[in-house]
Amino acid sequence: MYPVEPAFESPAEQSFVQTLRDQLPDDAVLFCNLRFTDRSLRDFLYRHPRWSRGNPRSNHFVALPTTVLPTDFAAPDAPRWLVIDSTETSHAAGRIESALRRTEEEHDAPTPDDVELLVDCLAGTAIPQADLVADLAEREAACDLLTHAQAKVLDYLSGNPRVEIRGGAGSGKTWLAIEKARRLTADGQRVALMCYSRGLAEYLRRRVLTLPTRQRPVYVGTFHNLGISWGVAPGSDDDSSYWEQQLPETMASLAEGLPAEERFDAIVIDEAQDFAESWWPAVLAALRRPDDGCLYVFSDEGQRVFARQGRPTVPLVPIELPENLRNTKQIAGTFSSLAPAQMRIRGGSGVPVRFLPCAAEDAVSVADDAADALLDEGWPPESLAVLTTYSRHPVQVERQAAGQDAYWATYWDDDDLFYGHVLGFKGLERPAVVLAVNGFRSEERAREMLYVGLSRARDLLVVCGDLELIRRVGGEAVTRRLTSGPPR
Repeated sequence: MYPVEPAFESPAEQSFVQTLRDQLPDDAVLFCNLRFTDRSLRDFLYRHPRWSRGNPRSNHFVALPTTVLPTDFAAPDAPRWLVIDSTETSHAAGRIESALRRTEEEHDAPTPDDVELLVDCLAGTAIPQADLVADLAEREAACDLLTHAQAKVLDYLSGNPRVEIRGGAGSGKTWLAIEKARRLTADGQRVALMCYSRGLAEYLRRRVLTLPTRQRPVYVGTFHNLGISWGVAPGSDDDSSYWEQQLPETMASLAEGLPAEERFDAIVIDEAQDFAESWWPAVLAALRRPDDGCLYVFSDEGQRVFARQGRPTVPLVPIELPENLRNTKQIAGTFSSLAPAQMRIRGGSGVPVRFLPCAAEDAVSVADDAADALLDEGWPPESLAVLTTYSRHPVQVERQAAGQDAYWATYWDDDDLFYGHVLGFKGLERPAVVLAVNGFRSEERAREMLYVGLSRARDLLVVCGDLELIRRVGGEAVTRRLTSGPPR
């Protein structure tokens, strides 16, 4: 629905729109309060530079949701079939469909591509370069307001000590994880807020530092660094058996011997789908009350990009987040078919996704050119990220040679754009992302990695890669969304 939260002239209008919205199919689009300076929708589209599909099948109605029309109602400018009164509100969508089918001989039914293009013409206006920074800030503020509204989820769950909150990309899980950790700490509990990836851990740490001192969890970081802080010897990044088995097993043993004051009343885990099953005993052992201590986990099964498989080993109350709050409609549309469940897109409309076709081996160089073009358009360097799906970008390799801490510090560097890999960028976002689809290490996890890569951009997404590879990995729906925009 556009706008996401329209203003209504009366409660009757609001009630009718909400009723109609509930009746329409999931792939319908509902515009509210749309006014035309042209005479009609057809006149507007006829003059629009991007519309070339002719006259769409259309009709118009008048809805009188609190009025019962007399049986002999007749008006020269409003035939009875054109007016919906209160007795017909319950099947208004069916009335509309029936009227549109009457025009079958005059116009063809719109294809999904037609609908996408029409929505872009009506709502997808380009961001003016001169106002780009201000508009990005306004979009971020709007997303933050929507995300903060998710706090009601935590209100409803306040009496449940063990919960798994599941949601697709853009649903606000990370914000909720921080907020839950903050609330628990403010209540006087000793709290750990943890995740798997270093980049997300650093993001969580910096966000927590903005909170009042008495609302900051005592531990914020990766699961593995918690064990190292307990005295487990650090291991090599290349030693998978250390990270997957040795360290978590040692952590579980050490946790059982920790004094109560060093354990936690509550543990909050973000991106919990990254956790192997062998890690959960250590998580539970870190609680002062392993059998019933507070445990909140936030997960997205669609972003399970690592080979390890694992689920929490204790019962958790499952809660689903059904809305995407962060990505624009155009960006969310590219990955909606890859998400575990269909989500309502509330992030509003933006600019079309840009697709730059090229061979996989050329994707990085094409992405570099695209990033340079965005800088020339006025995008601030700190708003951009270049991500790869297979081999790392040369700049990332160079920066990581200085150490992981130094590398992730560049994520907050205002002087240059960030270079990363989709595996390390989970849970993070940028206003603009240039995604270089330069192949996949294993196509067994390629679908999930593509889902992560497409969902990291909040306002503008540029995809560079081989369309056939993307089709093989992501399916026809993804390629159709990527290629339905204006030619580039």
